[in-house]
Amino acid sequence: MEKTKYKRVLLKLSGEALAGKDKTGINIKVLGDICDKVKEIVELGVQVSIVVGGGNFWRGRRNGEQMEKTTADYMGMLATTMNALALQDALEARGLFTRVQTAIEMSKIAEPYIKRKATKHLEKGRVVIFACGTGNPYFTTDTAAALRAVETEADVILLGKNIDGVYSADPKVDPTAEKYTEISYTEVLTKDLKVMDSTATALCKDNNMPLLVFGIADPENIVRAVKGENVGTTVSC
Repeated sequence: MEKTKYKRVLLKLSGEALAGKDKTGINIKVLGDICDKVKEIVELGVQVSIVVGGGNFWRGRRNGEQMEKTTADYMGMLATTMNALALQDALEARGLFTRVQTAIEMSKIAEPYIKRKATKHLEKGRVVIFACGTGNPYFTTDTAAALRAVETEADVILLGKNIDGVYSADPKVDPTAEKYTEISYTEVLTKDLKVMDSTATALCKDNNMPLLVFGIADPENIVRAVKGENVGTTVSC
C-alpha cells in the first residue's frame, strides 16, 4: 500500500464547492469528482471525516438579512444536512461505508454526533460526515471543522477552498497578493487573513491542530495533500 503522510484527516468542504460553476445547488459531476478522490484516499488506508457547509443552499448572513440571526443560522444547519446526505449517497454509490452524524438530533435520517461512535466508525474505515455545524447559532462550519478535528484527534484539517492557498490579500481583488507556502496561526490572526473565522483559527492554534489549505477546483489535490506533496498552504503553530 502506498505510504501517506496522514493516518486520519478531516476534510472541510464549503457548500459552494459542491455547486461548482452552478453557484447554487449541487453539481452532480463536481460531487462525484470529489467523492472519487475521497474513495482513493480511503483505499490508501486513510481514515476520513468530512465537515460540509451549506452555502450552496442557504447563507444565513446574506439570505436571512431580515431574519432573526438564530433562525437564519438554524436554517443554514439544515442546508448542511442536505449536503451531507448527498455526500453519503455519492460515497456509498462508490462502495464506501459511511455515517452521517448531526449536531442536532435527526434520528430518522442520521446518527446524533457522539465522539466515541465517530471515532469507532473511523477506526472501522467508514467515512464520517458531520452536519449541522456545532449545533449552535453564531458558530460557523469552520469552527465545527476545528472542533470535530480536535475531538476525533485528526492529524490535520484539509481545507478545500475556491482559491489555491493562503494569500496576503484577496488575489481576485489584488493581483499583487503574495501566496504563502507556510504561515503560523498567529500571523493569520494578526494579519486578519480570514483563512477560517477567528474562533476556528484560535481553536486550531490552542490545540496545535495543523491546517492545509488548497484549491478544491482540482479534487486531485485531496490525494496530493494526503501523500504529503507540496500543495496549497500549511498553517500551524
